[in-house]
Amino acid sequence: MFDAPSQNEPSALAKALRLNRRQLFAASTGLAAAAAVALPAGPAAAAPGTKGKSGAIPKGKRGIILYTVRDAISRDPNTFNGPSGFKEVFEALAKIGYKQVEFAGYSQHANAPGGASLESVEGAKQLRKWLNDNGLKAQGNHGFIPSSWPFTDADLERFKLHTEIANILGMQHIGTGSDPTNSSFKADWDVAAEKWNALGKIAAKAGLKLYTHNHDAAYNFLLDTGPADASGNPTRSTGIRKLEYFLKVTDPKYVHLEMDIFWAHVAQYKFKEYTAKDGSTRKDVFDPAATVLTANARFPLFHAKDGEPDADVANGYNIVPFGTGQIDYDKFFRRVGRTDSRNPMVEQDTAPGGTTAPAQSLQHARLGYQHLSSL
Repeated sequence: MFDAPSQNEPSALAKALRLNRRQLFAASTGLAAAAAVALPAGPAAAAPGTKGKSGAIPKGKRGIILYTVRDAISRDPNTFNGPSGFKEVFEALAKIGYKQVEFAGYSQHANAPGGASLESVEGAKQLRKWLNDNGLKAQGNHGFIPSSWPFTDADLERFKLHTEIANILGMQHIGTGSDPTNSSFKADWDVAAEKWNALGKIAAKAGLKLYTHNHDAAYNFLLDTGPADASGNPTRSTGIRKLEYFLKVTDPKYVHLEMDIFWAHVAQYKFKEYTAKDGSTRKDVFDPAATVLTANARFPLFHAKDGEPDADVANGYNIVPFGTGQIDYDKFFRRVGRTDSRNPMVEQDTAPGGTTAPAQSLQHARLGYQHLSSL
């Protein structure tokens, strides 16, 4: 069993998590409750003041992307005294209270049950059994998307394998953690739309919704007008953002998005103005919830990741444990509504604590569940 950080060590904890005093109190409360995270005793209690309250997010929709606890999944069970590998991590997450998971690959430590890679039909069957044993539902994945276009035979076959794996796991969605393209030019987004429409049709035939997960850059302004550069590419914008254009030129039946709410707020901070065709500077502040409402059913998944404003960093925010930051998730989910069909996945990129805090990612997963259940 692992001990939660001592109450006599608040400054060390604050420094490690980069929390202010208010955040430290919230995190310390959650971490103390998670002291036995290696084998949680039962579902995490609701946050203070919410006991008996019916949350806006139904219990069955409270999920986590496994990237948050990637260190636990990849540990050697022969040398680590705590949850390791998919089987034991599923057990730990279920005891915390989670009902959904999103995969971030199908690899684990070679000594864990099932072996190093479960990216196969047989591996998927094993994963499905462990999910079922713990009352968990796989909702999506950050998996393989062909880089080729037109598709090579090998890429196409591997993508079809991933649709088969997704179906065995019982997923409704199949996706990736990457943007459709890293370009800022309209022509490249047109090509990406053609490719994703084709992939979306393949996914739809398998009964799945294809989605792309995006960080801040995809919400920057599209270069689609103005004087051309030396390569013939446009240098100015009409004011439409890249992902907004992508939604416009892709088929709503085949292409969906997963909004990472943290990175959407980073985009709100970073991309407030653009250079119009006439060379003037135009202001336009990004509204993440409004973008969701405009496309609505095309946003079935979210990453619930929290941030603390910090004007000294380029992104304007630091990632902190979910529930300890200042992104107003209560307001966001009230605005976007339809909690019966939204699937928020707790994510914290910085959750793993390394060798000095090996239990930290599961402790933070518990803290995240407490906040998600209180919304």
